[in-house]
Amino acid sequence: MLTLDTAVQRYLQEVLGIPAPEVRPWARESELPYFLRDAFQINELDLLGHSVLLAIDLKTDKPRLGEVRVQLDKVRVLAGQPVLYCTGALASYERRRLIEQKVPFIVPGNQLYLPDLGIDLREYFRHRSIAAAATLSPSAQAMLITALLRRPWQTEWQPSVVAAALGYTPMTLSRAVKELTAAGIATPYMLGRTRCLRMERTPRQTWEQARPMLRTPVKRSVWVHDDMAIAGQPRLLAGLSALAHHSMLAEPKWPIYAISPAQWRAATQAGIEELPEAAAGACEWQLWSYTPALLPGTGAVDPLSLTLSLQDNPDERIQLALDELKEQLPW
Repeated sequence: MLTLDTAVQRYLQEVLGIPAPEVRPWARESELPYFLRDAFQINELDLLGHSVLLAIDLKTDKPRLGEVRVQLDKVRVLAGQPVLYCTGALASYERRRLIEQKVPFIVPGNQLYLPDLGIDLREYFRHRSIAAAATLSPSAQAMLITALLRRPWQTEWQPSVVAAALGYTPMTLSRAVKELTAAGIATPYMLGRTRCLRMERTPRQTWEQARPMLRTPVKRSVWVHDDMAIAGQPRLLAGLSALAHHSMLAEPKWPIYAISPAQWRAATQAGIEELPEAAAGACEWQLWSYTPALLPGTGAVDPLSLTLSLQDNPDERIQLALDELKEQLPW
């Protein structure tokens, strides 16, 4: 099993595309107060021309994030160097709090946040492809999620097959392929006359790379009577109903389902009646920007789209349930 400092080296090399930085003991660690030495193992590394301290969390119990921030500030002031907090795992809401507090941190294999390490680092990211910072279209997002969840995992796949399963036109397929390749998510190549895509990273790494470019599939929600049919197709649990299906979260008071743009058009043509608010016998329909049926044979929406639809919810119970869902991913 990799030590944290070795995992940091490999993760920085992988994410930034640089030689693995040397992680070495910090020569001045003895100058720190005992409570800081008990809390962290302090190492040093050179990162893109900056000397950075790596504060590896030694506490066995779950630290309070406010306490971590105060301690790291003390290390930074005493050392006169940027300090990068390192831990083996953080819940998504904990990562969000650290980002809100502008605390640099690294969770090897999961996330890297470096807000203020100097102009060289900012210049490095500025020269990355502009397309990589853009938002993928709903069709490109749906194709990517479908490819990520296919079992067995295939590093090489035919986008035309995925597009056909999703009902996309050749023009939509072409645009989606251009987006995925321009963003550096996949590499195009030809196999005879067939256009293929190759994923250079693992599914988890590809998901983390693409996630800043992905958005919630939910366009808006409407209330309808629970006995309304959805264009003759099975209904898929979504939102908190789907999350409760996958975790220990309690069921919401009103059931929530996801429907595709085509299903909503069919429902409106059939004269569906929207309710002004929730009432007895009602349910919530989420109108998605792409089909929610990316995983056939399931009663709920796929876990990646579900995560995107709830990732900004501030309720810590929901964030904990999303972490539970993450552990169920087939990676």
